[in-house]
Amino acid sequence: MTLTAESPHPVGDAILRRQRVRESAARTYARSFPIVPVRASGMTVEGADGRRYLDCLSGAGTLALGHNHPVVLAAIRRTLDSGAPLHLLDLATAEKDDFTTALLESLPAPFANDARVHFCGPAGTDAVEAALKLMQTATGRRGALAFTGAYHGMTAGALAVTGNVAVKEPLPSGGEVTRLPYPYSYRCPFGVGGEAGERLAAVYAERLLDDPAGGVVPPAAMIVEAVQGEGGAVPAPDGWLREMRRITAERGIPLIVDEVQTGVGRTGAMWAVEHSGIVPDAMVLSKAIGGSLPLAVVAYRAEYDGWRPGAHTGTFRGNTLAMAAGAATLRHVAANGLAARAEQVGRRLMTELTALKERLPVIGDVRGRGLMLGVELVDPAGGPDAVGSCPPDPALAVRVREACLARGLIVELGGRHDAVLRLLPPLTITDEQAGAVLERLAEAIAAAAGDGS
Repeated sequence: MTLTAESPHPVGDAILRRQRVRESAARTYARSFPIVPVRASGMTVEGADGRRYLDCLSGAGTLALGHNHPVVLAAIRRTLDSGAPLHLLDLATAEKDDFTTALLESLPAPFANDARVHFCGPAGTDAVEAALKLMQTATGRRGALAFTGAYHGMTAGALAVTGNVAVKEPLPSGGEVTRLPYPYSYRCPFGVGGEAGERLAAVYAERLLDDPAGGVVPPAAMIVEAVQGEGGAVPAPDGWLREMRRITAERGIPLIVDEVQTGVGRTGAMWAVEHSGIVPDAMVLSKAIGGSLPLAVVAYRAEYDGWRPGAHTGTFRGNTLAMAAGAATLRHVAANGLAARAEQVGRRLMTELTALKERLPVIGDVRGRGLMLGVELVDPAGGPDAVGSCPPDPALAVRVREACLARGLIVELGGRHDAVLRLLPPLTITDEQAGAVLERLAEAIAAAAGDGS
């Protein structure tokens, strides 16, 4: 699609001006994408000015089926027309029962067969808080093991186990957290990369926990992402994840896997843990499980269900519409093989982006899993380090994001230095749309790299 220069739009411009005045300085996506969406369908978003965009953000991975999918809309309309109560705290409803059934049917059988489900406040960060509190209650311990590059949310406990220093720095400590190295081959914490770096990360974790002078008090849990999302689309190697499961199991440390962004087919499997075959003690789930509406749960092994009534509550933990939309989404993804589709399209995108990397030296690394991909932008003039990695170039990344938007493509940044273009298109992306994403992204990178301003 060829786009002309954006022309002023009185209504949209007025809305953007009021947003800048009325809303807090903490707003983020609104700064990156100064558009006013008025309609959306599938992967396409239309702004108030009439321009159309391909959305590779998908609500930060929330929209597994894209915008306003007919299956989701039908479930919402059916629920509204039924007269079902929309808010009932944690009372039993037919909609909740159906969602819980659909969720347990979708989870890996060895985990689901002995699982309990706790409904949390409607955001992933509250589910992280709940999972940490659950394991603290079950073990009687207080500390946690977390990883470099991690992102788990913005509330106190979730922020404590998050790796991003910038958002943690202004705040008091959120608890005792031991930070372990996450295997990130392109910027290996041990300076070796590849399988050697993966092996060192596992050995370091095990020896630290066993060292009587290592300073680590036995923790209540380890929390890990099978693919780091905000951390820059960094997949955990399957062998390393199996080692984390072995290490925690042998030491009686519950393992929590954060599947908030990776779940519901995103990585090419229904749940990212399925790639490695591990069975965690708890899974934190949100985003796509609500079918585009707010919903978050913790699923965990029954032996940890030692909470007293009211141990973790929240007024909006019973969103009837989200449960109906979520159940419809889970079943549609499973019935239509959309996880396999994500793997297929993701492989194509990875192959073509890797080829693009050979032509554009500002692309330092291409990585990810399924439709959760990252393109790390670098300054090749800075020269490679011992592992062959060039310095990150966040300024270039900002220019690329702007160039993408000008070409009708919405992509967001992430990674350690905000130098990673993150691609999270819906699982329903067509082959034609995938081709358009590649074309516009290639044009944007080339144009931004040639512009030193």
